[in-house]
Amino acid sequence: MTSTTTSSTPESAATAAADRRRWFALAIVMTAAFMDLVDVTIVNIAIPSIQKDTGATFSSIQWITAGYALAFAAGLITGGRLGDIHGRKKLFLLGIGGFTLASALCGFAANPEMLVASRILQGAMAAMMVPQVLSIVHATFPAHERGKVFGLFGAVVGLGAVSGPLLGALLTEWNLFGLEWRPIFLINLPVGIAGLVLGTKFISESKAPKALRLDLVGVVLVTLGLLMLLYPLTRGRELGWPLWGYLSMAGSVLVFAGLVAYERMKARRDGSPLIELSLFKVKSFAAGIAVQATFGVGLGIFFLVWTLYMQTGLGWSALRAGLTGVPFSIAVSVAAGMSVQKLVPRFGRKVLQAGALTMAAGLLIYIWEADRYGMAIASWQMALPLVVMGLGMGLIVAPLTDAVLSEVPKEHSGSASGLINTVQQMGNALGLGLVSVVFFGSIGDDVVPPQLNQEFVDGFQHSLWYVAGVLVVIFLVMFALPARARQQVEGAAGEAELLDLAREAEPVG
Repeated sequence: MTSTTTSSTPESAATAAADRRRWFALAIVMTAAFMDLVDVTIVNIAIPSIQKDTGATFSSIQWITAGYALAFAAGLITGGRLGDIHGRKKLFLLGIGGFTLASALCGFAANPEMLVASRILQGAMAAMMVPQVLSIVHATFPAHERGKVFGLFGAVVGLGAVSGPLLGALLTEWNLFGLEWRPIFLINLPVGIAGLVLGTKFISESKAPKALRLDLVGVVLVTLGLLMLLYPLTRGRELGWPLWGYLSMAGSVLVFAGLVAYERMKARRDGSPLIELSLFKVKSFAAGIAVQATFGVGLGIFFLVWTLYMQTGLGWSALRAGLTGVPFSIAVSVAAGMSVQKLVPRFGRKVLQAGALTMAAGLLIYIWEADRYGMAIASWQMALPLVVMGLGMGLIVAPLTDAVLSEVPKEHSGSASGLINTVQQMGNALGLGLVSVVFFGSIGDDVVPPQLNQEFVDGFQHSLWYVAGVLVVIFLVMFALPARARQQVEGAAGEAELLDLAREAEPVG
């Protein structure tokens, strides 16, 4: 009896230590994901301060925001595949180290040109870091625990996406040490250094089980195709939508077609394509990617139009606009945590569909309030539609990630993760491009300044109808998702629940 006890004690201690290590690793990669999400949105709020301090032109200001997004979107798939080949921990640490260095260069930029170049570098480093987050989670946690983990991830996504403007407003308003806008970048330094040191200690290395090689032709084709699509969308309105922009976007379709043909040949030849096209044969992955892209379009339209509505239409300060978004942020975080841990195991795909309809309902309430109260609308009156929308978004973001990755083989998790992030970035870019049609298209060119504010309020309502339409499309596309993701079945507590869940999943997939 005694010998059994003593021999099991070291084993239990080792198990407990390993368990602690993976939760520490999770906290580190989640912090890095939060840092990236905040950095995407934090800059917008500080643009007036950057322009005033550096004398940046409108074109430079646009590239300070767009340069990051372009470099990020163009490098995500490559970053994911590099993690599969060389090790996810190694690429994560390289990415977070480079991101921290680029943040320092942004914070100490001497002129607009240096700031633009540093932002492009920052986006490229984020593309190396971010795909490893989901890959490390996928490789570190067993299937039955991933639901809880993705619930946390969804909460971080929701919090990070909306915290950026508020944090940017506060840091700019406080003018720490007289540095004006610079702390919005310098705040990444202590976080990045801590992530680098702790990540070295606690994250376990993982890579694809079979030897893979980087597909350089695939890298060139995917980067070229994305730039041909995203560059005209990003700068089209500023340049007056020139003909070459339309030709470039049309040409990107041919480049992507060439990419698919080449990747098929590459897979047959040596089994090391940049994009694992076999992933699209997995129904949950293909459907989830379609939902992710469409969702990105809706979010791209909403968040930009919302900012223009509050700051230009209503004339609110950056800080007031940021504080107005707090109820939305809290609602997203709460619903994201609950959806995967409590609701999805019981109701499956219906939770995501309920989220899409809830978000659409929040938009309809917002349209009604904006029409009723007009220019006199107060922040507290926006709380109801924002909370309803936030709850809906929270019900989507965490379970969607779970659904997309649920049946992806571990050796392709990096490639899959890169694709998830890339299609969302592409969707966002498409949404931002469509703002010039659905928002600015409803504002007349001959409007004089006194009428412009009301035109922005009307344009906001007009745009929200389009976003609500996008969410109805998402609701319908979600019928192609499996009734229940595989993790939910594997993670069920009892044998009766397993059989019940299997029976419910059978008709769909």
